Amino acid sequence: MRIGEIAALVGVTPRAVRHYHQSGLLPEPGRRANGYREYGVRDAVLLARIRRLTELGLGLDEVRDVLADDEGRGLVEVLEELSDDLARQEAVIRERRERLAPLLAEARAGRLPAEGPLSPELTALLAGLGEQFGSPMAAKDREVLALLDTVLPEAERARLMELMHGAAGSARELYGLLDALADAEPDDPRVEGAARALAAVLPDEMAVELPAEGAGGLADTFFADLAPAQSAALRRAVELVAARRTERTEEGVADR
Repeated sequence: MRIGEIAALVGVTPRAVRHYHQSGLLPEPGRRANGYREYGVRDAVLLARIRRLTELGLGLDEVRDVLADDEGRGLVEVLEELSDDLARQEAVIRERRERLAPLLAEARAGRLPAEGPLSPELTALLAGLGEQFGSPMAAKDREVLALLDTVLPEAERARLMELMHGAAGSARELYGLLDALADAEPDDPRVEGAARALAAVLPDEMAVELPAEGAGGLADTFFADLAPAQSAALRRAVELVAARRTERTEEGVADR
């Protein structure tokens, strides 16, 4: 095979093949009498291996280390590993298409949320919350949920959406309480009332240790977008949930 043929076979560009030669990842093959490179099956297997490793996010130095460990392995063993890699990619693609199907159905029916393609879990949650009642706080909630829907691992995302369903029935009241704090100060007496109403519908699993203000990270970005009184209410709600969970845990231990 010539360089264009092996590149097409493996699914890379001739330029990439030359780059791998220059990087020392792919040895230079023998050449024909006319000076053209002549590639064989083992070259194709190695090139496919390099492509697969780079697609997994490895840098060229890391790829070089992996290939060094591969030396001495038989062709069948390497081909079997490549086959397993392809099978895993097929499974990922299949899972993505399964997740895409309900979203596509929603889009065709004109019900796709404005935030764009979302997971089935979040799509169902937002549908349960209706039109969000024109609440500014609900709009911010929607944006944060859409972000978490993208960045959280699948299991964590599904669990979060399951927990959020518990608060959906009280959404109108809760958003109203929080919207009313938009121009309030953190010491406004309404903060405690909003916090207690929110804590009442949040499950114990939502008792997380929030980072201090100014610590950075996703939580800090979220709270920075809120009014001071709204931020105080949400932080207080999480404290109440944590205290409730601790109390229940201690009661459970005492009953044993």
